[in-house]
Amino acid sequence: MDPNLHRFADLPSLTDSLVEVVSRLLQKSLAHEQRASLVVPGGRTPVPFFEKLSQQSLDWDRVFISLTDERWVSPRDPASNERLLRDHLVRNEAAKAHVVGLKSFTADASAGAAKAWHRLEVMPRPFDVVVLGMGEDGHFASLFPDDPASARALDPAQPPGCVAVRAPVEPSLRVSLNLSALLQAKQLILLATGDRKWQLLEQERVPTLSRRLPVHQLFIQERTPVAIYWTR
Repeated sequence: MDPNLHRFADLPSLTDSLVEVVSRLLQKSLAHEQRASLVVPGGRTPVPFFEKLSQQSLDWDRVFISLTDERWVSPRDPASNERLLRDHLVRNEAAKAHVVGLKSFTADASAGAAKAWHRLEVMPRPFDVVVLGMGEDGHFASLFPDDPASARALDPAQPPGCVAVRAPVEPSLRVSLNLSALLQAKQLILLATGDRKWQLLEQERVPTLSRRLPVHQLFIQERTPVAIYWTR
């Protein structure tokens, strides 16, 4: 059995385990360093994880939290990942955590991507833990199939940074950490739910695929360990 593959009977069981491991990784870092760093996805899937993690007793004023990607909308917009983060994670015990948002007031997302990467300089590196979501098209962060900017960003030889990309759904304009930036982590955790995503995970973990979706790049790299947390 693959020790990096964790399957759960239901979402509450997955949430409990994920909160435990992320809390432990942050606490381990805080025991030896002045600050710890956590990078998380947007979307609705991680909301139960955010809400339970927010209740954990940690030195949250020493924890810096950012996002794997952001929709190029106002942080007050209901579609904003930063708003989701503030509404569901940076509250309760975690209210003192430091949020490093990716959205700036730059109208152009390409210029905004450079500013986002500059903002992330405050985050301790390597990131203590990066939690990734995955779509049913095999994308993670905002690195999508059939998007030229995403294809470049998935090249592990690219320097780490943020990139402007276009999603196939609205709001389409987004900024994302590229693969090299996401791999600057002590641990990657891929969070996925549903049978369709399980089928994709089983397929994309095979090294000899003819068609490789973005998530495949996580499994063929050897730089950073990747743990999968899945439930229906």
